[in-house]
Amino acid sequence: MAEGLKVRFWGVRGSISCSGAEYARYGGNTSCLEVSAGSRRLIFDAGTGIRALGLELARLAPLDIDIYFTHTHLDHLAGLTFFAPLFDERNSVRMWAGHLEAPYTLKKVVSNLMQAPIYPVTLEIFKAKVGFIEFKSGDHLMCGPVQLSTAPLNHPNGATGYRIEHGGKSICYITDTEHRPGEIDMTIVELCRGADVMIYDSSYTDAEYDRYKGWGHSTWQQGVRVADAAGVGTLAIFHHDPSHGDAFMDDVAREAAAMRPGTVPGGLPRVLVAHEGLTLAP
Repeated sequence: MAEGLKVRFWGVRGSISCSGAEYARYGGNTSCLEVSAGSRRLIFDAGTGIRALGLELARLAPLDIDIYFTHTHLDHLAGLTFFAPLFDERNSVRMWAGHLEAPYTLKKVVSNLMQAPIYPVTLEIFKAKVGFIEFKSGDHLMCGPVQLSTAPLNHPNGATGYRIEHGGKSICYITDTEHRPGEIDMTIVELCRGADVMIYDSSYTDAEYDRYKGWGHSTWQQGVRVADAAGVGTLAIFHHDPSHGDAFMDDVAREAAAMRPGTVPGGLPRVLVAHEGLTLAP
C-alpha cells in the first residue's frame, strides 16, 4: 500500500441508491470511502458502495480493517451485510461510532438490522473477528499511526465528522449535517481548518434548501463558504441527492468551479464533484 494519505470514493449518493443511465458517470451507490494511510486502511460508512470495495479487498485476506460510521441511518449502513471480508475467519474488522446515545449501541443497531422479519440471517453469520467500539463525537482517536479528530454534526439522531491526518496531510469527511441559513458552523470550520481536502454534504442547492429544512443536509454553496472560511485546499462535493442525475451534477460542477476557481499546489482543483471511483491524494 502507498505510504501517503489518499481517499477513494466507492459511494457518493445520499438517501437511497439509484440505478439508470442518468447516474452512469457520478454513480448511484450510497456513502462509502476508503482511506489509505501508510499501512492502514480505514473505511468510512457502509452504504451500498461498500459491497464493491469488499469484493476487491477479499482477495487480500487476511485483513485488519477499521470501519468508522458518521451515523447509522440506513443509507450509510445498507451495504454492511454484503461486505465480503466479514465472512472470512482470517479477517479482523472493527466498527466505530460516536453518535449513539444510550440505550443504543453500534452492536445493537447492526443486530437489529439483521433480524426477522427484515433480514434472513443474524449477526452470528459473520466469520471474521468483529469488534464494536463506541466513542463520543469530539474525541481524538488513533488508528495505528493515523490521527483522527472528530466533532458532532447537526443531523437528526446525531452524526460525527472526521478529520484524518497522516504524513503531514489531512482529509476531512463532513456529511449529513445541516447548516443554519446565514451562519457558518464554526465547529466544522475548526475541525477542517487548513485541511488539504474537505468532503462535504452537498445534497441540495441554495435554491432547493427551503423545501428541505429539518432533513439534516446542506448545500454545495454552503460547502464553498465553509471551505473558504476554514482555508481548505480542495472541496469535494458529496452525498448527491437521488433527484440529481449526471446532467444536474455537471451544472453543479461548472457553477462551483466558477465560485472557487483554480488549483492547489500539487494540481488538485479547489472544488470538484465526487464520483464513484475517484481517488484523491493530497
